[in-house]
Amino acid sequence: MRGRKLARSVGAFVLAVALVGLIAAAASARTSSTKSQTASIKACALLPDTTSSTRYTLFDAPYLKAAFKAAHVPAQVVNAHADPQKQKSQAQQCLAQGAKVILLDQLDPASGASITDLAVSQGAKVIDYDRLVVGSKAKYYVSFNNVTVGKFQGRGLVGGLKANKTYGKHPVIAELNGATTDNNAHLFKTGYDSILNPLYNKGTFKKAISGDQWTDWNAIKARQIFDQMLAANGNKINGVLAANDGIAGAVVASLKAHGLKKIPLTGQDATPTGVQYILAGWQTGTVYKSVKREAAAAATLAIKIIKHQKVSLPAIAKQYKGVSQKVSGTPSILLTPVWVTKANYTLLFKDGFLKRSQVCIGPYKKYCK
Repeated sequence: MRGRKLARSVGAFVLAVALVGLIAAAASARTSSTKSQTASIKACALLPDTTSSTRYTLFDAPYLKAAFKAAHVPAQVVNAHADPQKQKSQAQQCLAQGAKVILLDQLDPASGASITDLAVSQGAKVIDYDRLVVGSKAKYYVSFNNVTVGKFQGRGLVGGLKANKTYGKHPVIAELNGATTDNNAHLFKTGYDSILNPLYNKGTFKKAISGDQWTDWNAIKARQIFDQMLAANGNKINGVLAANDGIAGAVVASLKAHGLKKIPLTGQDATPTGVQYILAGWQTGTVYKSVKREAAAAATLAIKIIKHQKVSLPAIAKQYKGVSQKVSGTPSILLTPVWVTKANYTLLFKDGFLKRSQVCIGPYKKYCK
C-alpha cells in the first residue's frame, strides 16, 4: 500500500512540475509575443497641426515617411492637430512601440519639454524638428536659419515699397506675427525687426496704429486683427509684414473685402495659394524653405542614430545646403532659405516642391511663364 501511495505522490509531483513548466513556457511565449508587437517601430515624427501651415500635410509627412521607408527603418509620422495633450499621448504610444528616436515639432514650450523629458527618461533621443524647445534635453535640432527668414521678409517688404514708389512717402506698415508660443516666430520677428526698426526710428516708415500683433498662426484671427487695423488707420496701410502665406492670404481677403488696392505684402512657406497671389500681384514674395531638404536632413540624422553610425553634423549640413552650429546650446543643422518672387518662382517647380498644375490653374494660368 505504501508503495502504491508513494508512486501516486511521485506521479503527482512530476505532473505538477510539468504543468508549472508549461505555464512558464506559455507566459514566456506571451511576453515574447507582446515584446515583438510593441517594439514595432524605431523612429517617430510628431508633427504639430494642419492649420498653422499646409506644409505638414503636403510636404513634411510624405517626405519623412519616404525617407524612413527607403532606409528600411520602421517609423510612424503622426499629427497632433494643434492639441498638446494629443501630441504627448502620441509620444507615449510611439515610445511604447519601441521608438528610439523622436522627431519633435512642438506645439508649445511646456508640452515640448514634457515630451522630451519623457522620451529621454525612456532611453530615446529627441531631435527638435523645425522648432527648437529652448533649454530642453533634445540631442539635436534641425531647421532653417530662421533669423535669415525674417530678414528676407523685411528686405522683401522694403523692396516692394520701393517698387511701387511708396518707400519715400513715409509708408504706414502693419506687422502680423506668428505665435508667441513658437520660438521660430520670435526668430522671424528678430530678423524682420532688424530691417524695419531702424526705418521706424528714422521716421522713414511709420508703424500702423495697433499695427504689431500676434496671430497664433491662425488665418481667421489674422483677418479679424487686420480688419481692426484698417479701421484704426482709416484704411491707410501701405505695406504688411505677414509672417507666413496663410496670414498673407487673410490680408488679401481683407483688402478685397474693403475694396482696397494691392500693397506690398510678405509671406512664408511657398504655398500654392501664396505663389498664386505673388503672380497676380497681391503678394510681394514668400520665403521658400525646402522641406524636402529639412526632412531629409532630420531623417538622415535619426537613421544614423538608430543604426549606430557615426554622426557628423557638419557633413549632414553640407549635404543638405546648410551649416552646423549650436543654437541655445543645442547642436544644430540650419538650412538656407530662399526669397521667392515673380522673377524666380519657377524654381519651386524645378525642385519638385510644387507642381505647375497646383499653381497655374484657373484665373492664375495667364500669369505663368
